[in-house]
Amino acid sequence: MEQPLTIALSDPLLQQSFEAALPELHELRRHLHRHPELSGQEQQTAALVAGELRRWGWQVREGVGRTGVLAELGPQHAPTVALRVDMDALPVEERTGLPYASSRQGLMHACGHDIHTTVGLGVARLLGERARREPLAARVRLLFQPAEETAEGAAWMKADGATDGVAALFGVHVFPSLPVGSIGVRSGSLTAAAGELEVEVLGEGGHGARPHQSTDAIWIAARVVGGLQEAISRRLDALHPVVVSFGRIEGGKAFNVIADHVRLLGTVRCLDLEVHAQLPGWIEDTVVALCRGHGGEARVRYRVISPPVHNDPELTGLVAAAATDVLGCERVLWLEQPSLGAEDFAELLEGTRGTMFRLGVAGPEGCSPLHSNRFAPDEGCLAVGIAVLTETLLRWLESARIGT
Repeated sequence: MEQPLTIALSDPLLQQSFEAALPELHELRRHLHRHPELSGQEQQTAALVAGELRRWGWQVREGVGRTGVLAELGPQHAPTVALRVDMDALPVEERTGLPYASSRQGLMHACGHDIHTTVGLGVARLLGERARREPLAARVRLLFQPAEETAEGAAWMKADGATDGVAALFGVHVFPSLPVGSIGVRSGSLTAAAGELEVEVLGEGGHGARPHQSTDAIWIAARVVGGLQEAISRRLDALHPVVVSFGRIEGGKAFNVIADHVRLLGTVRCLDLEVHAQLPGWIEDTVVALCRGHGGEARVRYRVISPPVHNDPELTGLVAAAATDVLGCERVLWLEQPSLGAEDFAELLEGTRGTMFRLGVAGPEGCSPLHSNRFAPDEGCLAVGIAVLTETLLRWLESARIGT
């Protein structure tokens, strides 16, 4: 994209407010980046968010979904549109070298949730200023969600009524594969269904010098890791991809003792809901057969983390149209493929329509991937996210007014 980025909101007065607010919002984002908090522990972040929201005239409820924040603006008993952003960080030691790098050892905003939170606050500021000038045509609800990284926070907030009465829900996530100044949109499947897999391999211990007198759980576990991948490629339909990745292996007590127990922890991703529903039973049967075939036993546990995110075509079109007018058509990119990443935004979509778009964050030299200790998004993405979401919500409010 060779043309310089120009952002133009449809409301000239709001455009002035937007440009004036950006320096303060950049500082706010850097503060959040310096002070990351883990999933379910976002007390300081939530307090800052609640204070900023009250400053701009929003009605605020704290402690929604444990450490979440819910804010509303606009007429009661009117159609409600919602925006969800997440707040939590990851247990990652930052290695970016940024002057505003994390001040908390072993914690980092390595998935861009500090960006998301700041975008949400920027939208809140602009809509609050708009509401001071003229009443909003419908009601806006902002969800500042905890614990997205553990895929728990959306369910917590939903249980507290965060999506009750919501007619449309919007979301955003940073995307290192897209250049800053652009967004990515996609109708239909955006992310995969995800599960957590735990496998216990049970063998019989013995002396390391005489493995034939024991049943080596480590050796069997290695067969499980490789054999499960082979079974996927030969037993499942390649047109419905399944990814199984083991991220943790625990086993053994001494260098010269054959291990009698190994624990594997991993994740399973799949785009097809019918295939995903069959996976727990299929994985258990496959793992048990592999272990018994090598003289051991297995215990398999599977936990569904999140269903897939399915973007509503009409609302996706609304985002694309708003972004085209705000950024220019060349900066609105239609994504050909969904992601095998997971998002508990999907939990909030059950019972309502919604859509999530990708926010480009790669600078001229690119951007490290999500969850990397060198993840450093280009801060120019803040203005893009705030402007696109503000314009989108204003257009939804206008359509609600016309509809009534």
